[in-house]
Amino acid sequence: HQDGFYFKLDSPRALTMWLALNNTDEENGCVRYVTGSHLKGMREHSLTGTLGFSQGISDYGNEDDRLNEVPVPASKGDLIVHDSLTIHLAGKNLSENRPRRAIGFIFYSSDAKENSLEINEYKENLKSQQSGKI
Repeated sequence: HQDGFYFKLDSPRALTMWLALNNTDEENGCVRYVTGSHLKGMREHSLTGTLGFSQGISDYGNEDDRLNEVPVPASKGDLIVHDSLTIHLAGKNLSENRPRRAIGFIFYSSDAKENSLEINEYKENLKSQQSGKI
C-alpha cells in the first residue's frame, strides 16, 4: 500500500518513519519497498481481506512492481523512512519465535492540508464495505 492513501492530503507531502524494535529480515517479514514508486503518483487501493480496514493496491504485482520490489532488513533500533507515495509491504512472519515489532511515526509537511471531502468519502466507503454493500 501507499500510506498517502490513508492520509488524504491535498498535496501528499508526508513521511512515515518505522522504528524497528526487533531485528527484521525476510524470514520474519521485513519491510519491502518498490523502488521509484514514490515518483509515479497514487495508485488505486481496495480492501485486502485482512481483518480491519486494510487497503492494498488493487493491481499490485505487475512486472514493474515485481522487478523493483526490494527487501529492507533492519536491526533493532534502525529507523526506516519513506515517502507517503512509496509502495511498501511486509510478508508474513515465518519464523518460529522471532517477533516483528515496530513503532510508526508520521510527519506531515508544514503545508500539508487534509482534504475533508476525501476523508468523509473514505469513511463512508469503509462503512459500505464493512456492511457488505460494496
